[in-house]
Amino acid sequence: METVGLEQNNNTRPLWLLAELTYRCPLQCPYCSNPVEMAKYKNELTTEDWIRVMQQARKMGATQLGFSGGEPLVRKDLEDLIKEARHLGFYTNLITSGVGMDEARIVAFKEAGLDHIQISFQASNEELNNYIGKSKSFQHKYEMAKLVKRYEYPMVLNIVLHRKNVDQIRDILDMTVDLNADYVELASTQYYGWSRINIDQLLPTKEQLKNAELVAREYQQKMKDKMKVIYVIPDYFEDRPKKCMNGWGNIFLTIAPDGSALPCHAAGQLPGLEFPNVIDHDLEWIWDESPDFNKFRGTSWMKEPCKSCDEKHKDLGGCRCQAYMLTGDAANADPVCGKSEFHKKLHDDVEHIGKLAGDEKFEAKPLVFRNMKNSKNFTDKKTPETV
Repeated sequence: METVGLEQNNNTRPLWLLAELTYRCPLQCPYCSNPVEMAKYKNELTTEDWIRVMQQARKMGATQLGFSGGEPLVRKDLEDLIKEARHLGFYTNLITSGVGMDEARIVAFKEAGLDHIQISFQASNEELNNYIGKSKSFQHKYEMAKLVKRYEYPMVLNIVLHRKNVDQIRDILDMTVDLNADYVELASTQYYGWSRINIDQLLPTKEQLKNAELVAREYQQKMKDKMKVIYVIPDYFEDRPKKCMNGWGNIFLTIAPDGSALPCHAAGQLPGLEFPNVIDHDLEWIWDESPDFNKFRGTSWMKEPCKSCDEKHKDLGGCRCQAYMLTGDAANADPVCGKSEFHKKLHDDVEHIGKLAGDEKFEAKPLVFRNMKNSKNFTDKKTPETV
């Protein structure tokens, strides 16, 4: 077996499979994590392709399966895929905006064996929610969330936080209480994909984050026996990186709509890597033998300061995509880390954005909304940008 990037033999297995069924979506969120070059992803896997992928992943030990996108509800075969996943023994999670869902489809999902539905909101009020998504979707989301609860699914709500909505965090949490949520993910924007383009308009200030954390902790305590509230501070405000995706090619496997296999859903942006496609290779070869899946596994790929760091097994150098975007080299230490030579510049740039936030001219810069037309403008863009 190829051992590039490994400190020892690779005994990992893909326990969590993320099936990005499509990049099509009725919403146009400016923080979308889909690749900005999504216009080049023209062909989607067939139903038979996805079933083969699920069978191979289950044989390798995968237990959890997320149906994502884009908007997975766009796929007319979603119920068939859920049914097959249940037959194979997966625990299945539908990650959706709720747009394109109705009561009949929720019933069909239940009959097919779906375990879990996660619905996203863009804000706690209709006007901002609809503006961010470029869709009149708020009332429909609210109705779908109530139906999900009525049909006895775990009520899981996801709200991506950024400068435009983080000051509403108390209203957002009140909304989740009203909907009787079981789990709430206050997902701080991660700045890659479309959010990277819009970082000047989306990055919150330190003061906003300080206030948001206080409110989140308050609700965590107040609702601890009724609703689990998950809140994580954005990477850019930290001094130590997180173990991204629990480690490169460790337990997570993402399959893009065209069949590209990725160790995380953002890895396709990294230059010099040619991730294999499930049309050409089976998952076991991809996971065990593909040079690019072995590229950043373990610790032997590391250079300084990660190589000699006594915390390298804790964070595995942080995020490879973030390292590339902020330094131009995916093998560098994640600049979030205080030991990185790029850390000071990252924090200086974050502070600069924070000082400009609220300035009328600065805030007037238009958001770039996610859509196919805008995607085509970035398809040939290769150079990483600084913050």
